[in-house]
Amino acid sequence: MHLVLDAHGPLHAQLTRALKAAILDGQLSRGSRLPATRWLAGELGLSRNTVLAAYEQLRAEGFVDARVGSGSFVALSQPQRQLRGVETDSVVPQSAYAHRARLYNERMPGGHIPGMRYSFQYGVPFVNPALTTAWAQALSRAARYTDPSYPPAQGLPSLREAVCDYLARRRGVRVPASDVLIVAGTQQALALSARVLLDAGDAAAIEEPHYNAIRTALQVHGARLLPVPVDAQGLCCDLLPEREAPKLLCVTPSHQFPTGAVMSLSRRMALLEYARRHRSWIFEDDYDGEFRYDARPLSALRSLDEAGRVIYVGTFSKTLYPALRLGYLVVPPALREDFLVAKRMADFGTPAIEQAALAAFIAHGGFERHLRRSAKALCERRAALLQGLRACSAGRLEIADSRAGMHLAVWLRGAGRDAGEALIAQAHARGLGLYSIAPYYLKPPDRAGLLMGYAGLSSVEIRQALAVFETCLDELVPVASA
Repeated sequence: MHLVLDAHGPLHAQLTRALKAAILDGQLSRGSRLPATRWLAGELGLSRNTVLAAYEQLRAEGFVDARVGSGSFVALSQPQRQLRGVETDSVVPQSAYAHRARLYNERMPGGHIPGMRYSFQYGVPFVNPALTTAWAQALSRAARYTDPSYPPAQGLPSLREAVCDYLARRRGVRVPASDVLIVAGTQQALALSARVLLDAGDAAAIEEPHYNAIRTALQVHGARLLPVPVDAQGLCCDLLPEREAPKLLCVTPSHQFPTGAVMSLSRRMALLEYARRHRSWIFEDDYDGEFRYDARPLSALRSLDEAGRVIYVGTFSKTLYPALRLGYLVVPPALREDFLVAKRMADFGTPAIEQAALAAFIAHGGFERHLRRSAKALCERRAALLQGLRACSAGRLEIADSRAGMHLAVWLRGAGRDAGEALIAQAHARGLGLYSIAPYYLKPPDRAGLLMGYAGLSSVEIRQALAVFETCLDELVPVASA
């Protein structure tokens, strides 16, 4: 019998896994006697207590029988042993949902690129060192005083009240706490919305371009996607279909992802009227509307909704930590019970300790202090990025100067997608992470475009990264001599 320990975890757990593998692979057949503990310990260079612990675990799981005075013997039957040979990938999808998940499950673009000295990764929030200490204190207090039983599926009343107060002051949304549902981030908000509002085959409109995770979630749910173009004023509402209106319209009006466009007031009113007329629902993803650099943040689309057609979604992933996995839905009263049941069926409720900590953090002013610090730092980093891009452009770059959020869309004038990919490859070779905008289109444009996030780099690092970027740009598109 040949045993190989995998070097993961405690030694007794490694030995347990190795012995299970030997049993399941048939090296040890039913009725075979396991080696004596002293002998096996000596062979593997382990303590006898480690071997005894592994044997005891195998007995507890039913893999072996212990016989007093005789030793331990393999108890697993032949049919059970053969199960290990079945490969998961060979099993056909067990539901239409599983089939669609296999079909559309793709690697999310924009992720971390290993080995980069600098990276213009977008979707990464600003890291405020003071936040770590404040949040640890809030969590510690919450852990001591939070009810240990299951939390309300709708969310802790204290957090829902805090969200209502914040939305009224910062986003122009005035709703009672009964309309707020605490969720595990924007993705769960979308999953619940699809579950409540759509059947497989129903039409759902998305922006073109759009946030990839919204597209994938709807496709896996079975929705039929209707892409609607976006321009400098946001969603082109005049291109929404009249004959077959979508049941759900997913939009990012305060800061369109990825172009950065802000939906104009006339477009907002047109979209609300369209939803009212066709009895469609609007999923408003306000993922980073708090960060605006030319004026106060715009009021949310939900603040203009008099017909009760907007499902407003906010998240703390961009303002605090993605790891926190906390967000919220403002649900129209007509849908409140349906969403609550769907949430209860999904997970019984969002973790209560984190909710309690966040409620106190907001109520005591810590959240808004953090937002002010973040906005100031992001404004400085955005200015450094804009200044550096304009300096190295020499007419080669078209910068979509979004005045909100944490990233910029940058286009290479006269360069096709292949040239864009070549620029990205050159940058990676020099330790600079660049990202294409193409994955966020159902039909990518022919020209080359980049998404450049600035939250994860200091102003000094942005200037250093842009020096590398200019070198790569010069190799690809040299500046024309006078």
